[in-house]
Amino acid sequence: MSRRRYVARGVPGGYRIWDNRGRRWWGDLYELCPDDLLTELNGAADPARITVLMRHYRARRR
Repeated sequence: MSRRRYVARGVPGGYRIWDNRGRRWWGDLYELCPDDLLTELNGAADPARITVLMRHYRARRR
C-alpha cells in the first residue's frame, strides 16, 4: 500500500487532517475522526463530494 497523502492526527480537542506532501494542516478541527472525508481526499478527490463531507463534519461539531 502506498503512503497516503492525507491522514487524521489526534490533537487536543479532536482531530485535524495532516497533508504529508504539503507538510501542513488541512481543513478544520473535527471532534470526530473524519474517515469518509479522508477516504475521499486520498481517493477520487471529487470537489463536490469533499464539500458535502466538510459541511457534514462541520455541522456535527456544533
